[in-house]
Amino acid sequence: MDGIPILERLIDCLCQQGFTRLVVVVGYMEQNIREFLGKRRGSLMIDYVVNPKYRSTNNIYSLWSAREVIQEPFLLIESDLLFKSSLLRNLQQPDRIAISMMQPWMNGSTVTIDDLHRVRESQLNNVQETDELRYKTVNICSLSLQSWQRVIDRLDQYVVAGRVNEYYERVFADMVEDESLSFEAVVVEPRCWYEIDTLQDLENVDLFFKPDDSEQASPA
Repeated sequence: MDGIPILERLIDCLCQQGFTRLVVVVGYMEQNIREFLGKRRGSLMIDYVVNPKYRSTNNIYSLWSAREVIQEPFLLIESDLLFKSSLLRNLQQPDRIAISMMQPWMNGSTVTIDDLHRVRESQLNNVQETDELRYKTVNICSLSLQSWQRVIDRLDQYVVAGRVNEYYERVFADMVEDESLSFEAVVVEPRCWYEIDTLQDLENVDLFFKPDDSEQASPA
């Protein structure tokens, strides 16, 4: 968008919100990413984690690969997102997850929330019909150290079982269901973020993502 790479926008957003460290899991085009971030890191200290099996695994393995490098509460952000930096303000408390009202252009994992604004149930592919109000996950969440340690234990189980082609969202969904992981929902205005999965998304982004408007994220 506007000729600015997604990673550069991510760096700018993190710096604007006071982040000082970035852990990046690399695999495909690793050297290109290192060179790019080396020139545009801003004030961030960057640590790299290499997923040597990126060709044959999914993001569950990438997250598991970072288990020894991340030893503090952190914010998990997928790198194919465009979003306003203000979106991160209410996600800097532990165990929160960004969600958004479903829109026609959205697809993928969804959640329901309870009366206390906690995530109650997660559905990965949004295929089951339901009368309940569902929200799209934005793929940004914060984890306390205690939650992260429990997630690592569950990731270990998946990797040992050979389930390395799963999404890490499956682990989160299972843990929410058995109440070993709990998230407070933060509702994000649909025009504050956009996910880039295809070339068509790049063409459509100007229609749906408005970086200069005034909407901000807020607790549900």
